[in-house]
Amino acid sequence: MEDRKLTVRAVERALDILMCFTKDSDLGLSEIAGAIGLHKSTVHRLLTTLEERGFVIRNPATDKYRLGLKIWELSAHLSHNDDPAVLLLPQMEQLRDRLGETVSLYLRDGTDRLRIQAVQSNQAIRRVAQVGARLPLFVGASSKVLVAYAEDAVLRAVLDSPDWPAAVDREAYMSQLEEIRCAGYATSYEEREPGAAAVAAPIFDRNGRVAAALSVSGPVSRLSPQTLEKMAPVLIEAAREMGMMIHT
Repeated sequence: MEDRKLTVRAVERALDILMCFTKDSDLGLSEIAGAIGLHKSTVHRLLTTLEERGFVIRNPATDKYRLGLKIWELSAHLSHNDDPAVLLLPQMEQLRDRLGETVSLYLRDGTDRLRIQAVQSNQAIRRVAQVGARLPLFVGASSKVLVAYAEDAVLRAVLDSPDWPAAVDREAYMSQLEEIRCAGYATSYEEREPGAAAVAAPIFDRNGRVAAALSVSGPVSRLSPQTLEKMAPVLIEAAREMGMMIHT
């Protein structure tokens, strides 16, 4: 039993190391050890094993680590015909071409949202959306959409989170969620990052459950509140059509 506990703990720690690379692509031993709260000798042993198996690569010139080719091998088998990130890509590209801005697709994961697909704007000045980015559910159009249509337990977990930003008033946030449910979409104007604006709508599956959030984002110089409002009906209709394509 004790050996099993040690094995499970080692697996958990190895996974914690890999998750460090969701925030940075190149990390040193000390950075990783500090991020997961383990002694450097322990982290070094785990990194050595991960390196031997091809999950991380060490740069001998800098002594920093980055994800290895095994990760790409695994990701190659991630997408399937019913994967929303693949299934909805053509529709996202059409929406990008129609509205001229970056289109993103988000799923909720606990009290975070995960960008699983993005189609970048073709304009010279644009907002670049990185696939795989993990963002909190406190602010942002897509975050508010995912919370507005989620179960009460999700809303409570978000409101009770110790990471809730002091600058965001909970009562005002709750009022926004009610407005979103009435309007069918959410907007954000420099809520999460300066200079960026977005409008988002929920994608419901055939059973009426929220499957994802679809957003259009770009620089505030082009996306005024009035422009976001004009985009909303187009976005809602696109989200409705995408929802009909999702199998549950």
